[in-house]
Amino acid sequence: MQTRTRIRNQERHVMTPDEPAGEMSVTELAAYIDHSVLKPEFTPADIAREVENGCRYGCCTVCINPWAIEIAAGLCSGSDTGLCVVVDFPFGLSTTASRIAQTKDVLAAGVQEIDIVANYGLLGGGRADLVEQDLRAVTEVCHEARVPVKVILETDALTIAQIQAGAAAAIAAGADFIKTSTGFYTGTPQHAQTGASDDMVRILIAAAAGRVKVKGSGSIRDRDHFLRLIDAGVDRLGIGYRSTPVVLGVTEDAATIGS
Repeated sequence: MQTRTRIRNQERHVMTPDEPAGEMSVTELAAYIDHSVLKPEFTPADIAREVENGCRYGCCTVCINPWAIEIAAGLCSGSDTGLCVVVDFPFGLSTTASRIAQTKDVLAAGVQEIDIVANYGLLGGGRADLVEQDLRAVTEVCHEARVPVKVILETDALTIAQIQAGAAAAIAAGADFIKTSTGFYTGTPQHAQTGASDDMVRILIAAAAGRVKVKGSGSIRDRDHFLRLIDAGVDRLGIGYRSTPVVLGVTEDAATIGS
């Protein structure tokens, strides 16, 4: 498995890219992607196939559930693609003690990044203070291991004011990224499922104010949207396994990848 330093060095695109996304190479674009391999129904064979694809595309990480670490670690070894593991996913409703235990468990496996879901019920209830307290306990454990933390706010379930409060809580807690969505929220009559829309990403970038990185995730399925988000200043993008070749503009022919 590659070193954490190597993964951190891939986080070279911050807030203002040096060139328009449409002029970037496949390799440069792939460095923005966490290739999402999170379907709960995925079999070991499904996991292996999509982790191999994420490595073949040159993605920054493959994003997996904890049970898949053993499968993914060997496949990523020797590649430029690291392991991002989700914690307390997709609802973020475990106790702080449980979340810490889950975090320590995946850290012991040598993963490079962690995405954790903020308790968005607490955010919706005006208790950002409790969210900050909970997240700080997790980020401290991760940072002791020199592993960055991305906090998922599940923005579709919240008002703009609640999103801003959640972002502030995550930043105060020491998060390295704030992130839009899990991709598993189905929406309600009050809250549509929009994921990493252009408007939502702008809200998170403004809330981050250069203090942390921003990850857009959810409903990124076409190349134009992907490129717009990079040009807007997003640092990382969670892309569903089916959509990665689409947004990169590659075919399944491995010879086209890395051009």
